[in-house]
Amino acid sequence: MAGENLLNAAGIAKQGSDTIFSWWARYQDAKAAGRPAVNGTIGALLEDDGNLAINKVVDAAVRAAPEIEISAYAPLAGLPSFLDLSKTLAFGESRIRLEELGFNLASTASPGGSGALYLAANNFLNRGQVALLRDRHWGPYKGFLQNNGIDFETWPLLPPGGNDEHPFFADEEFQTKLGELCSKQDKIMVWLNDPAHNPTGLSMGSEGRSACLNSFVNSALNNENVGHTLLIDSAYSLYADEPHAWADTILEAIEDGLLWPENLLICVAISLSKSHTIYGLRTGAIVSLHPEKSVTDRLNTVMSVTGRQTWSAAPRVAQYCVSEMHSTEEGGAAWGKERDRLKKLLDDRRANLKSECEKLEVPLNPTMDGFFAWIEADDPVAVAEACAKNDVFLVPLNGGVRIGLCALSSGDMGKVAEALSIALG
Repeated sequence: MAGENLLNAAGIAKQGSDTIFSWWARYQDAKAAGRPAVNGTIGALLEDDGNLAINKVVDAAVRAAPEIEISAYAPLAGLPSFLDLSKTLAFGESRIRLEELGFNLASTASPGGSGALYLAANNFLNRGQVALLRDRHWGPYKGFLQNNGIDFETWPLLPPGGNDEHPFFADEEFQTKLGELCSKQDKIMVWLNDPAHNPTGLSMGSEGRSACLNSFVNSALNNENVGHTLLIDSAYSLYADEPHAWADTILEAIEDGLLWPENLLICVAISLSKSHTIYGLRTGAIVSLHPEKSVTDRLNTVMSVTGRQTWSAAPRVAQYCVSEMHSTEEGGAAWGKERDRLKKLLDDRRANLKSECEKLEVPLNPTMDGFFAWIEADDPVAVAEACAKNDVFLVPLNGGVRIGLCALSSGDMGKVAEALSIALG
């Protein structure tokens, strides 16, 4: 193999191109050839005319940034004003009540939500241990984990036999996996992208979140020598009907008497890429919740040092601009109005796709929020290839095909449903 005498074992194992970007390139080639191609590949929000959707309020704030805020380093942990904002972005209105109840929050800025995931992968499990994911998940999770010497196992996205109490969370299988890992490891880490799951658009609902939290807390209580970290990947949550659903679920459980063991930590990975449409400015944070201040203080140190040793400091300009914008009621409201407009684009597209798929009896998976919809498939590549023959470009992933509502226009949904119907027929 080329470079084998230069690369280490980890480097040699890296091969292939990103599935999402390779299918996006195929769409671009088809479009350039003059074909009537539609784009359901890329995970960025586009206007109906195909241009990148940009929150104009955020754009104006960035363009008005002082020179020093563009050019200077940020503090290693992040600008204090941004770290404060990140806690509110993670926990919403529940933040104040959680702090009143004695809970403490740690936050470290990162290069996007991906940086937050890296910080978690690098610090919460030992090399050789196993993280727990749902069987339908964002593909790059694997790379973040494996680059830190961590493997992963999965539990089903949906209850295999259905569940009337929580139809969108496979609790029994989750508990089984937790028990298996607790018998083998001294630390457990779960990554859960909810609400507005990538790649399906599924949201677990209050019943699913409550069941998940209770099972995780009970596992921590029953395995007091095993550290338990639940990381909520909130990349798309601010486009959900319940943007701070997990914060609300956690607060409600605590107020109802939830016992919070010392070996339990909840983290939220936030990303400004989607919520503030500044993908290229690479700004996010990992926010952690724990009742002991000594724990959150230690996390602030650990994450800051990890960032310094990996990427130095996260970019400054978006930290400054977004925290300044949200520092006034008028700025926050203006951002929210634009965010609501973009959310409506997604809501309308999802409703149209559901309607068109229902007409043609295309078995779309449950999809409620965010950028994507999903269809299960035994041979996802074959389905995506069949759709491509009809100039509909989607992304084949493990177990199914991702439909990028974010990139499609509302008028494309009939064509998408028809292509899927033919591909599945």
